[in-house]
Amino acid sequence: MTNLTSMKNIGKEMANKLISVGIETKEKLIQIGSKEAFLKIKKAYPNVCLVHLYTLEGAIQDIEFNRLSVDTKKELKAFNDSI
Repeated sequence: MTNLTSMKNIGKEMANKLISVGIETKEKLIQIGSKEAFLKIKKAYPNVCLVHLYTLEGAIQDIEFNRLSVDTKKELKAFNDSI
C-alpha cells in the first residue's frame, strides 16, 4: 500500500480529496483510473477542473501532468467536456 502523496502531482489537498471519496492508496487510484477518480471527486467537490483530471492521469502515468501527450490531453478534455 503506497501513500498517495508519493505519486507525482499529488499533494496533500488532492490526496485528502481522493481519500474522502474512498481512494486511499496509489494502487487503488491506478486500479480505478483517472476518469473514474475524477468523477468521484467532481461529485464531492464541484469546483475541480480539467487540470485536476490531468494531474490524476499524470500521477497514474508517473509523469508531470504538463508532460502528458497531446492525444491524452485531448481525450481527457473531451471526457471533461462531456460531464
